[in-house]
Amino acid sequence: MIKVGITGQAGFMGTHLFNYLGLFKEFRHIPFEDYFFDDEQALMDFVGQCDVIVHLAAMNRHGDPQVIYDMNLELVRSLIRACEETGSAPHILFSSSTQEKKDNPYGKSKREGRELLEAWAKRSGARFAGMVIPNVFGPFGHPYYNSVVATFCHQLTHGETPHIDVDGHLKLIYINELVEEFKNRILNPGTDRVIRYEVPPRHEAHVSEIRSILEEFKDSYFEKGNIPDINTPFRLALFNTFRCYMPINRFPFPYKLNTDDRGMFVELIRAGTSGQSSYSTTVPGITRGNHFHTRKVERFAVIKGKARIQLRKTGTDQVITYDLDGESPSFVDMPIWYTHNITNVGDEELLTMFWINEPYNPADPDTYFEEV
Repeated sequence: MIKVGITGQAGFMGTHLFNYLGLFKEFRHIPFEDYFFDDEQALMDFVGQCDVIVHLAAMNRHGDPQVIYDMNLELVRSLIRACEETGSAPHILFSSSTQEKKDNPYGKSKREGRELLEAWAKRSGARFAGMVIPNVFGPFGHPYYNSVVATFCHQLTHGETPHIDVDGHLKLIYINELVEEFKNRILNPGTDRVIRYEVPPRHEAHVSEIRSILEEFKDSYFEKGNIPDINTPFRLALFNTFRCYMPINRFPFPYKLNTDDRGMFVELIRAGTSGQSSYSTTVPGITRGNHFHTRKVERFAVIKGKARIQLRKTGTDQVITYDLDGESPSFVDMPIWYTHNITNVGDEELLTMFWINEPYNPADPDTYFEEV
């Protein structure tokens, strides 16, 4: 079992990497707290326990660019001091940026920080990988901070209008793809002990193209409840990112009821992509689910009976509860990385319709069990 510590564990990339590595039995997590960098003994205790350290802690934005430069280099120097004082030589993976090539304080701090760690690794005989990373986007990023995708998603789901100052051409990587890169580098470090590795981008788009796709999602999904075209990896990644910014009161989403003297007709789903539909019956008092997905788009639609749907973002304590009644059919969509369940809270049989964007594959189910 590989003991892995992640500096910046509570940040955007750190949270995703922490959660992702937690899915695999090969890894044991060594906890990190931000205050460790202000507590010499705590930092030494941390590095002394780690086989691998992924150094993600960094400052991206500040009113004074010099503060960014000084802070990021001091974090690197503190990490090196802690390793040297404890005689530790963990395999360190450093999160750098394609901004290394730019003459700005953040880019310079990343380039020089990588060079300091390279020199330490050569002195100590440790392994080191300087991971030069393109623009990263994904669920739970902070708007106005982590990426333009996060900013646009927040604006479109909160009644704001995205504006473009410069329609740049971006090279991007989705956070799920990036954490896979880290995992592979940990498990297969290669023969060279000290490397600079340029993480290849998986997607390219102009800022205006990204905004256009997200505006399409707002119209088709946020406003109408339809599943848009998510038939490419890029569109699916953008959609799963977009969904995490939905206000929790957006659900349950009511269906349009078409009634006459013959009865009632309800359109369950209108989708611009393929998927798998199914239904279940549940007797009173029984709960189904208690699992989460990392990539799948899933919809629960209550057609008959009374149900309580609960969701909780993994790694947090807040439980979101929705009560649905088949007398007024409605649905709730399950965001990725939210464990969820559905309970029959009525006195009669519960009928639930399910839709998911990919057929169930027992060899790759993307289903991880965890109690809400």
